[in-house]
Amino acid sequence: MCGGRGTRLGGDAEKPLAAVGGRPMVDRVLDALAASGVETAYAAVSSHTPRTRERLVARRNGEGSGREGESLELAVVDTPGEGYVADLRAALSEGPTAPTLTVAADLPLLDGSAVDAVLDARAAADADALSVRVPAARKRELGASADAATRYDDAGDAEPDDGDSTGDVPAGINVVGALDGAGDEAVRATRDARLAVNVNRPADRRLAERILRGDPDAPARPTGGVEWLDRPDSWSAADGGEPS
Repeated sequence: MCGGRGTRLGGDAEKPLAAVGGRPMVDRVLDALAASGVETAYAAVSSHTPRTRERLVARRNGEGSGREGESLELAVVDTPGEGYVADLRAALSEGPTAPTLTVAADLPLLDGSAVDAVLDARAAADADALSVRVPAARKRELGASADAATRYDDAGDAEPDDGDSTGDVPAGINVVGALDGAGDEAVRATRDARLAVNVNRPADRRLAERILRGDPDAPARPTGGVEWLDRPDSWSAADGGEPS
């Protein structure tokens, strides 16, 4: 998802083009997808991100991204720019078949192993969709912003994050099912920094850069698979289904 304005991040660059460690975030996310088992990526842009669209078209054509010849097939999809949900629906209507991995362009610590771990978790759950979440307390522990995120209570209902350390916030990477919401959804939570650091504010960018550099006082960037929190399985059975 590459269509947001990113006003909280500041600066003149469109949010997907904001550089973290000298490389635009959208390229870092696409690098992670290219290093995973994903074969085709649909990059959803909007009228708010014309320069992002230009860069993605150039990358699709093998120009200037530093990733010429990669196997990831890239399609650029124009969306109305009316918000995350509306743009996601527009992108999903362009051809991806459910289940579909969705990734925000503000996860610069993402890598191929983490992407594959999310896909494997959905397959292991044998669910139509997977919601990936991070404890709000972990976001604060890392020093990452969570003030504008959604918190989930124990019943799975969404409400604004009010600093409750028991709540979870969305990770920015999920697997979605049918557009009409039919099917069941599994929920997995993790403390993994690769999925926990969304760059929404200048402090988030500084945090991500410290982690990428491996600064001694920075949180470690995990490698390999994602460690999921040991919780009872959570399900939302929109069609009355049960976990197998």
